Amino acid sequence: MPVTITIITVCYNASAVIARTLRSVAVQTYPHIQHLVIDGASKDDTLAVVSALAPHAEVYSEPDRGIYDAMNKGLRHATGDYVWFLNAGDALPEANTVERMLAEACQGELPDVIYGDCLLIDAEDHILGPRRLRPPHELSWQSFRAGMLVCHQSFVPKRSLCPEYDMRYRFSADVDWCIRVMQRAERYARIDAPLSLYLHEGATTANHRRSLMERFDVMRRHYGLFSTILQHIRFIFDRNR
Repeated sequence: MPVTITIITVCYNASAVIARTLRSVAVQTYPHIQHLVIDGASKDDTLAVVSALAPHAEVYSEPDRGIYDAMNKGLRHATGDYVWFLNAGDALPEANTVERMLAEACQGELPDVIYGDCLLIDAEDHILGPRRLRPPHELSWQSFRAGMLVCHQSFVPKRSLCPEYDMRYRFSADVDWCIRVMQRAERYARIDAPLSLYLHEGATTANHRRSLMERFDVMRRHYGLFSTILQHIRFIFDRNR
C-alpha cells in the first residue's frame, strides 16, 4: 500500500494569499494526497479561488472558533497516513517536495515524524531566508525546550499520533501540539531540505506579545516552571549578545 498524505489548509477571508498554497499542492508529482480546505465561512472570494485552483480538494466551510478549531476539524476529516498543515499563504517549495520527502524518509519502517527546514517568504513571494531557529539533526520532545526548532509547516507526523489542538491557546497551540506529538513518537526522519515556504505575516506575528505569553505557559506545563524561567533568561542573553 502506498503511503498517503493529508495536507490540511485552514483559511478565512484568504483570497489574497491562498492561490500560492493551492497551486503548490496541485502541482505535486506524488499522487496519493488528500487535500482538505477548512474554511471559516469566508465572506470574500476565497471559496471561488479554491474552486478554480483546487477542484479536487475536499472543502468544508462553516463558522469556527479560530485557527486551531479549524485545524481540529481538519484532523477529524483526515484519512492519510501522515498529516501536514499548510495554511493559507504558505506553500510547498517544489513540485516534487512530497515525493522526494517520502522517498528519503520512508525507505524502511515508517518514521513517526518527518521534519525539515522552512524558508520565510513575504507577500510578494520573495524568499527572506531560513528561520532563526533551525531543525536539529536529532529530535525529541525535549528539543523544544530551546524554542520552536521545527516550523509547524515543516513538521509531518503520523495521523495516528496526533491529538487535537488545545483550545485554551489562541496563538501557540501549535507549539503544545508538536510537543505532545513528539512525546508519543519514537522514530524520526530529518529531511535535509526545506519542506515549506512560510508566509511571515501570520496571526502569531501580528500578536507577538500574546503568543510569547502563551508559549511560556506551554513550556511551563511541559518542562516545569524553574526550567522554563532559566531557558527564557538564556533566550534574553542570547539575543542581547
